Amino acid sequence: MMKRVSIIVVAVLLSSLFAAAQAPEMPKPGQEQKNLGFMAGNWNVTGDVKPGPMGPGGKYTGVEHTEWMPGGYFLVSHTQGSSAMGKETGLAIYGYDPGKKVYTYDEFNSVGEAVHATGTFDGKVWTWSTDIPAGDGKSMKSHFIVTEVSPTSYTFKFEVSTDGTSWTTFMDGSGRKVAKAGEATKK
Repeated sequence: MMKRVSIIVVAVLLSSLFAAAQAPEMPKPGQEQKNLGFMAGNWNVTGDVKPGPMGPGGKYTGVEHTEWMPGGYFLVSHTQGSSAMGKETGLAIYGYDPGKKVYTYDEFNSVGEAVHATGTFDGKVWTWSTDIPAGDGKSMKSHFIVTEVSPTSYTFKFEVSTDGTSWTTFMDGSGRKVAKAGEATKK
């Protein structure tokens, strides 16, 4: 009986070792995920909100802290901002959908918005697109276009359209990477 148990134990151990040796390697992030790395870090953001149906316009200031989730597939971003419309905080996740071959952006913020956008990247310019509510059950198309100026700065433009052809700039501005979000930027 003891010999039979020993043979079974040895067989189970060998089987486990063989299975472990044959286990596939964990996938590694590809170039698409690595492209997102530009956004990692602490950023000070300033912008000019244009007056219009969504509010009076004015200056926008904000800070972002964006870091990689373990594994290197997604970035998590925490934002705080202030404009003439008040203060706002948000949580966003950047990623890449290899099946659809698009970047993804999902944001949830303190004014009750849930933004789900898809993006493209041409090596310098990120274009994030989504539909946003426009009242009366209608929606508007929007583009958030980020242009990488240097490894530590970018410009942006937020455009909206009711027909998908004529675009109006709602906000534009810039971001500068800093050691800690909220620190004074060095010129």
